[in-house]
Amino acid sequence: MNEPRWLDAEEMRLWDRFLAAGALVDRAVEQQLKAQGLSHTQYEVLVRLSAAPQGAMRMTDLAAALYTSKSGLTYQIGKLEHAGLVRRVDDATDVRGVNAVLTEAGHAKLVAVAPGHVELVRRVFVDVLDPVQRAAIADGLSQIADRLTR
Repeated sequence: MNEPRWLDAEEMRLWDRFLAAGALVDRAVEQQLKAQGLSHTQYEVLVRLSAAPQGAMRMTDLAAALYTSKSGLTYQIGKLEHAGLVRRVDDATDVRGVNAVLTEAGHAKLVAVAPGHVELVRRVFVDVLDPVQRAAIADGLSQIADRLTR
């Protein structure tokens, strides 16, 4: 049996700081969005739909874009649908497909919430780092995401 390649002190520091920063940023974002009546996932749904043609995406594509399960997305879409921010419609090109569509109320909610969200993201994440750090972190995280989504 092979001995594991244990993390050295610098690798352990990297892992620990990643966990801490991720948890703290996530907590700040969740708190800010909760005060606006949304979860982070719900906000990201509104963002993705607003950027999509005709404000619509297939549910399977939306789940993949958000790195979430189909059942988890279905739950969040149900909450957004109940609030009148999103509606579900059958896909005209595929009888098995369902699209999530941003409503006018959903667009208005996004327009109202986005400025505060962006300000928070800048304050707790983006503006803390200099341009070289931002580029290095973005490059490193891209490599991790690419490896895990192959």
